[in-house]
Amino acid sequence: MVSERIRRLDRGGWSLLELLVVVAIIGIMAAIAIPFFASYWRSAAVRAGAQEMRTALMQAKQLAITSRQNVCVQAVPTGYQMRQPGCGGVNFWTGIRWAGAAYTFRLQNNVTVAVLAGPPVFTPLGAAVPGGQIQVTGPTGNFLTITVSGAGRITTP
Repeated sequence: MVSERIRRLDRGGWSLLELLVVVAIIGIMAAIAIPFFASYWRSAAVRAGAQEMRTALMQAKQLAITSRQNVCVQAVPTGYQMRQPGCGGVNFWTGIRWAGAAYTFRLQNNVTVAVLAGPPVFTPLGAAVPGGQIQVTGPTGNFLTITVSGAGRITTP
């Protein structure tokens, strides 16, 4: 007669074939999902960079209103700068205060900034003279364009 302990050991477990089928299904699902995830990751990096740049433009607009001086948002090779009182200004916004030394903001995930039209200069009334367009480009070449209207409205697609 077979003991109860041996019967319990015989009931549990998976066969090698069952485990191989489950591993194969997981592998096929991963092979299908990885390209979609990579595409999503690239577009999410550009969207995040565009949102960060849009926030910076809104901050520049608010700085122009509160300081009662023009504020220029200018793209530089390594990021962007906020200058006062305009694009030729010598005061740079550091995120905390205005300073006399150049300060450059960088976008995350190797996202770059380029001014297509402008650069936008916000006035103390919140308008942008001239308005402008700023292109945010990801490391793989996909991009989004941010538009600043003459009235100071900032839009992204």
